[in-house]
Amino acid sequence: MTSRERVLAALSHRAPDRVPRDFWAEPPAWNRLLAHTGHPDRESLLEALAVDVRHLEAAAPPERPLGGGLFQNFWGERFIRKSTPWGPMREDVKGALAEAATFPDLERFPWPAPDAIDRSGLPEQCRRHERRALLYGFADVFQRPALARGWEEFFPDLLERPDWVHYLCRKFTDFYLEDYTRAAEITRGRIDLYLLISDLGSQRGPLLSGAMFRQFVAPYLKEMIDCIHGLGGRVLFHSCGLIRPFIADLIELGVDALDPIQPVGPTMQPEALQAAFGGRIAFHGGLDMQRLLPRGTPGEVTAEARRYCAALGRNGGYILGPAHLIQPDVPPENVLAMYASP
Repeated sequence: MTSRERVLAALSHRAPDRVPRDFWAEPPAWNRLLAHTGHPDRESLLEALAVDVRHLEAAAPPERPLGGGLFQNFWGERFIRKSTPWGPMREDVKGALAEAATFPDLERFPWPAPDAIDRSGLPEQCRRHERRALLYGFADVFQRPALARGWEEFFPDLLERPDWVHYLCRKFTDFYLEDYTRAAEITRGRIDLYLLISDLGSQRGPLLSGAMFRQFVAPYLKEMIDCIHGLGGRVLFHSCGLIRPFIADLIELGVDALDPIQPVGPTMQPEALQAAFGGRIAFHGGLDMQRLLPRGTPGEVTAEARRYCAALGRNGGYILGPAHLIQPDVPPENVLAMYASP
């Protein structure tokens, strides 16, 4: 099988020739891996790890320095950069809308238009990775609005100012509906997977109730999912945390694959997920980023990767990967061990 055939088979719950693989990492982690392995560039490393998915890149407007080490992106998310031995890491702080006191304050923000994204390089990337499965985007209809507003402000808004929440979610949804439509058009429908992000869980349970999920999140997810399916793509939905109570809803909404299946309790273990939802949704990721990958031995990492492949991918339905972007504290030996599994 080609990489693309392998991924599409797994997403269709058909047994591929082997479990397909995906890879993503923070920039400092990339730097550490390249220095350790001696590979000259990212593509060379991905080929060596037999990774089947390629993440397409479309340039967004540059981040704006605000002084004092603070930066802001085009959505109004604000962050600082913490140093590591392998390069800086982003750390979020309250966003540009945290001080909004009235609804017009939200309306006055210079909201970006879809023209802000430069998609001109996408066709060449598709040609370069013809045999790979292709993933596009970073659409977020709940978490990024919360980051722009500030989590401490956004959660009270759910109860006290629901119109504010809907306004913000609508802004992001409309942008990404157009972004994904334009990406599909310029690539002539070649994109296989579109990323849809909204963190819904903490490590102990959901961040919001089922009723609030259905009021503030599900309608916007549904619009995005229907759009993606209409473009001929599959939906890779990312949410960290213990989100078991939402998985049935996500299946009903049409999510094709769930990422990163963070192993934060018995109900998020691969065997439990397969027993409850196998054949109804595909799974992506799962290799623990908090303890196993940074602190385990290479042998333990390989054993856990094999466990996930056996539990979730025996008859399709699983893409191997980490339970979040690989962080710079993960030893390169453990990254290599994760992809050494069959």
